[in-house]
Amino acid sequence: MKPPDPKSAGRATVIDAGVGNLGNLARALGHLGAEVEITDDPAVIAASRRLLLPGVGAFRPPRERLRGAAEEALARALEQGAWLLGICVGYQLLFESSEEFGATDGLGLLPGTVRRLPDDVPLPHIGWNRLETADGERHPLLSEIPAGSHVYFVHSYAPLDVPEDARLATCLHGARFTAVAGRGRLLGTQFHPEKSGATGLRLLANFLALGREEEPCG
Repeated sequence: MKPPDPKSAGRATVIDAGVGNLGNLARALGHLGAEVEITDDPAVIAASRRLLLPGVGAFRPPRERLRGAAEEALARALEQGAWLLGICVGYQLLFESSEEFGATDGLGLLPGTVRRLPDDVPLPHIGWNRLETADGERHPLLSEIPAGSHVYFVHSYAPLDVPEDARLATCLHGARFTAVAGRGRLLGTQFHPEKSGATGLRLLANFLALGREEEPCG
């Protein structure tokens, strides 16, 4: 796997939904040469063209934090051509709903429901596990990432019913779940790329490269 190219990484906006260690993600993006801003300001979110939505812990607190102005700003950014990468709980928020601590609606940007992994395996699912990708053309988000690469997970819930056309990679822990999903400019990973070594840095570099030609100057 080639090392990421840190040149011309451009700008990246990390959405602060009130959960997670945002500093680790910002440092990883900065290492790749990105100009990073962490914010919960709806005006900044709406004007951004490359957005990352991280999160840890339970689904409901960040979901409630995003309701209203932040969610509306995110919708405006996407309508204007922004790219979005959800990470861990931020990834789960992209889906239609979650069953964690009772049904809670998600952002509804990707089809599927977040459900608890089977109880016959250790939960939470913590540590390194293998990504499996479908045969055929690889999504640009996974460029230079070989099938079977190991990435770092921390979760008990995952999207289990994602349509095939939105599944970019899967992982097995009690059940096979969608570890990377995407449609158009909407992308997400159940694992933490900022904790996944060279593989995670490659994925973040790939995300930064997406839409680079569309990014406005100035």
